[in-house]
Amino acid sequence: MQTYLQQLSYRTGVRRLTLSVIIPCYNEVQTIEEVLNRVEAVGLADEIVIVDDGSTDGTREVLQRIEAEQRPNVRILYHQRNQGKGAAVVTGFSAASSDVFLIQDADFEYDPRDYPVLLRPLEEGIATVVYGSRFLGGPRKAMNFWNMVANRSLTLATNILYNAILSDMETCYKVFRADVVKGIKVHARRFEFEPEITAKVLKQGIRIYEVPISYNGREWHEGKKIKWTDAPIALWTLFKYRFVD
Repeated sequence: MQTYLQQLSYRTGVRRLTLSVIIPCYNEVQTIEEVLNRVEAVGLADEIVIVDDGSTDGTREVLQRIEAEQRPNVRILYHQRNQGKGAAVVTGFSAASSDVFLIQDADFEYDPRDYPVLLRPLEEGIATVVYGSRFLGGPRKAMNFWNMVANRSLTLATNILYNAILSDMETCYKVFRADVVKGIKVHARRFEFEPEITAKVLKQGIRIYEVPISYNGREWHEGKKIKWTDAPIALWTLFKYRFVD
């Protein structure tokens, strides 16, 4: 059965955009292989770039076994020490070679079956950057109240500072035309990647297109890594890049 994107390309005569899925990974021994399986099962990724960010829990051994299997279109890169999610994503951007880059976390919070919805605005030529929003009515597991407050507050700050109307700035599911992000210098090492890349995209005058996605948030005891201390850093990042490049 043809995918939506294949059908669209056939009907319009437009070349299908190729897709690199970038998976930053740190200490996800319980989930990384299944996440990879789920990404492959969707059948849309021309390239999957996994960046291990200095894992110490056995994740590297899982990835080395996957490398030995020589799965088609799967590339695995390793940081020798933990540098943070932002650093891993930047490494993935540098290595990826497709027309479109999509960021996928290495846990089960985000579902690769949402890829067709995320990619459709880019394939139709109505957007160059798409965010998958957890707050636009898609099915979701209720997140912690204070996590929701932090997300909403940071998104509100983004909208005020950059004249935007986003509903979910902190979402993992960010999708970019490669030519957009290849020209952006990203300094973030950790979770401040999200506000930095958003700020720099919006400062280019690019309007970010949002689509609803599903969300299955994990609990702290299940390995959720972002902390309350990341919120003020994110807020400072938004203010900083409003006035500097």
